[in-house]
Amino acid sequence: MDAAGYPKMQGGGASSSSSSSASCRAADAAVWDAVQQQKRQRCQKNVRARQRGSSSNDQVGLSTENNSFQAPEPELQNSDCVEDEEEDYYLYDEDDVCYDDDGDYEFDETDFNQQLADKFDGLDLPPGVEATVPWLQKKDIADGPSTFKSMAELDADITKKYEFFKQFDVVENFSDHHYADKPVGKTGKDWTKRIQYDWKLLEKDLPASIYVRVSENRMDLLRAVIIGPQGTPYHDGLFFFDAQFTSTYPSTPPVVYYHSGGLRLNPNLYACGKVCLSLLGTWSGSGCEKWNSAHSTMLQVLVSIQALVLNENPYFNEPGYETYANSATGQKSAMDYNDTTFQYSCRTMLYSLRRSPQHFDALVAGHFRHRGHAILAACKYYMEGHKVGSVVPNEDEEDAKQQDDTDAGGSGSSSGAKPQPEKPDLCKGRAASFKTNMAVLFEELLMEFNVKGADTKKFCDEKLKKNQQAAAAAR
Repeated sequence: MDAAGYPKMQGGGASSSSSSSASCRAADAAVWDAVQQQKRQRCQKNVRARQRGSSSNDQVGLSTENNSFQAPEPELQNSDCVEDEEEDYYLYDEDDVCYDDDGDYEFDETDFNQQLADKFDGLDLPPGVEATVPWLQKKDIADGPSTFKSMAELDADITKKYEFFKQFDVVENFSDHHYADKPVGKTGKDWTKRIQYDWKLLEKDLPASIYVRVSENRMDLLRAVIIGPQGTPYHDGLFFFDAQFTSTYPSTPPVVYYHSGGLRLNPNLYACGKVCLSLLGTWSGSGCEKWNSAHSTMLQVLVSIQALVLNENPYFNEPGYETYANSATGQKSAMDYNDTTFQYSCRTMLYSLRRSPQHFDALVAGHFRHRGHAILAACKYYMEGHKVGSVVPNEDEEDAKQQDDTDAGGSGSSSGAKPQPEKPDLCKGRAASFKTNMAVLFEELLMEFNVKGADTKKFCDEKLKKNQQAAAAAR
């Protein structure tokens, strides 16, 4: 027998006698049956152990009975080959197969689903896939071992986690933090006290649109997300920053990295992740613009990024460009820059939805579920020719306005025409590629927001109607 416990392959030449071949087949059958019996005994604790005869005639009979279970000889492998094989996520382990008292295979759906879910735990699946595949959903143990959460329950979970998501919290670690592999070095008590002081400020005074997580095991690490302000090309976007307090903090400012996704959507935020800010010492400045070890804090850094970097006209953040702010050329350049910036902001939304930074999954899912409809409405509004960052009319106001127009058209001239509000200025000279690119981004966002449970019914209905009209026209 070889190392795997299987009998050695026989040559089967013409010189072999018939009695020798029968003996080999009997031995093969006995070993195969013993292996199968061991698997059954491991799977069922209460199955009565079977006793097998040792005579050659009985073994030959078993060989005939179990012929359908016996693998062909070329597929038999020794243990060395088996150990080198990689795990196949789509196959079950035979050791986990259960049999009933008669030796027949008994299918257990609950166990099968759990095995499949376990196999996919290490895979990077797109957001929303888990909600559509039954055996990737989380079981609700309280309702029974074979009950899965419905879509309504999953939506309720997203909303609950979002509503209870703290602005400031302490987590255990940051495995995906940009500075996770960079040790802070030797620090002292004064350093620890100063970090704790910054934590207290953040917990107490954070603006409503900034969320922060700090690490319990690595006090030098911090992660923050800033929600883009309304009235800017960054509105409703989520912008993530990783920071590290160096061993010389607060004598020197913290180092900050921006999760850009390879996009430069601001003169101060580089595609490589660099944050250009006087307060961080990455740009020249004077007076209160520079870091002050006695007064400057991490809270000040985050508020400065939100107010000074993510502003209404980021084009003029570029050094020297502010001199053109009042010229027609400067305004045209600023408008073009905002168009590109909003497209990059939409791509950043998709980036966050598909790979949420650690400890912010609930915020990302809940935020875009809550703001998805408004973002899609803004995309449509901008594609109609309006300026990026301009106020999008409320849908109720639009309906009321259309009704007023209808009533005014049907009434007599004796009552006088109602004064009509001035229409907002449309962008002139906008690049034709803006509408084309936004149409593609709109479709991607619509799909992602729909998966997250956002209110997308209006836009889905419009898309369906448009497709039906196109199909009718093509006939």
